Amino acid sequence: MLSSEFNSISELKKLLDANCKIEKVQPPIFASDTEVNIVIVTAVCPDGKIQTIKAYREEAVALREFVRTHR
Repeated sequence: MLSSEFNSISELKKLLDANCKIEKVQPPIFASDTEVNIVIVTAVCPDGKIQTIKAYREEAVALREFVRTHR
């Protein structure tokens, strides 16, 4: 893991490692994305709990790219 990795990406990786599934990304991810200032990722875990991760500015861009490449 890179020491410069954003907390939101680290948190999402932990959820995915725990077999949680990404349920929703707001705003939705499209192939021709525009830059966004906030991203909200909702994940549902096997125990039924819903986790929400928010990221802002540069972190939002990085989180969207992570989700796009790991779906």
